[in-house]
Amino acid sequence: MTDLNKRSLLRATAVSAVALAALAACGKKDEAPAAPAASNAPAAAPAAASAEPLKIAFAYIGPVGDGGWTFAHDNGRKALEAEYGSKIQTTFVENVPESADAERVLRDLASQGNKLIFGTTFGYMDPVQNVARDFKDVKFEHATGYKTADNVRTYDSRTYEGAYLAGLVAGYTSKTGTLGVVASVPIPEVIRNINSFTLGAQVANPKIKTNVVWVNEWFNPPKETEAATALINGGADVLFQNTDSSAVLQTAEKMGKRGFGWDSDMTNYGPKAHLGSAVINWAPYYIKATKDAIDGTWSTGQTWWGVKEGAIDLVSLASDVPAEAKAKVDAAKAGLKDGSFVIWKGPIVDNGGKEVVKAGEAATDDFLRGVNFYVQGVEGKVPGSK
Repeated sequence: MTDLNKRSLLRATAVSAVALAALAACGKKDEAPAAPAASNAPAAAPAAASAEPLKIAFAYIGPVGDGGWTFAHDNGRKALEAEYGSKIQTTFVENVPESADAERVLRDLASQGNKLIFGTTFGYMDPVQNVARDFKDVKFEHATGYKTADNVRTYDSRTYEGAYLAGLVAGYTSKTGTLGVVASVPIPEVIRNINSFTLGAQVANPKIKTNVVWVNEWFNPPKETEAATALINGGADVLFQNTDSSAVLQTAEKMGKRGFGWDSDMTNYGPKAHLGSAVINWAPYYIKATKDAIDGTWSTGQTWWGVKEGAIDLVSLASDVPAEAKAKVDAAKAGLKDGSFVIWKGPIVDNGGKEVVKAGEAATDDFLRGVNFYVQGVEGKVPGSK
């Protein structure tokens, strides 16, 4: 996000040096040495040096106080500190744009001795790859990306599961039959979430439609507010978002409509409008990744966790959410946990009428990672598509 104000706020604390204990041996120079006493005791060994803490760094796309995406990542960092205590030392840089500045910041963090570095947004993908080539002894973790290397692995949350659960509630709540989504950047992750939200809503109302306004940024409260207002003026009475601030929910509150929190629990930003929040819990993955680094078992690969692993959930449902909607949410969660329920199971068609997932078949992860179309019910075209 090139228009964010850069604040490279490095909060590193100095690593304390470990000193070896000196061996005591000499007598006083002005006294005759005493005859050594006979002893069968073994000679004392030098004190063992304590292991230095693992230095871990995080690069954030937004401010830690955004109430959404970055806030959730920083909560994961804090959980990491609580889990490992003095075994680790963490630092972070917030407001790092998805630009050349990202590579500069990542390179700086690696140069400072951080051995495990998390890049927490899709746009850091190439900067991570570039820096990783020059710091082979550093382990890099990239959120939501797909490029790996010997010292780079990717991780993500199945946010589309949270979007689907929110859609279930939206479908039973909407009175106009029109939903609105404030979308950030047209990448598969975001398109997949829009579609999953709509698929959830169609459980209650197969004819429901979803309007989308793209702001082409992850965090820009004024643009998010403008987009939310336009959607409401266009007939949407329930708003969803894939942006990082609380502006969408706050706009719904001001205009007497309903909405959802995203990435973190946003109840307090719009208590009258709030229907629920699809929250990401990064702590389980951050704890695992750090354990891997400490134990020497870290290896490259791709991790995609969801409801089953406790990485995504829909929380703080409003008291007026219909009982039928709550029952559907509970059933979907249980099915996602035990594997008996699949969100993307055919028949699914795009909004041009083409079947994209055949009847009875479940979409593969490779398919989901490449989603570049709207499902039936979503209005318009994906930006950049023909």
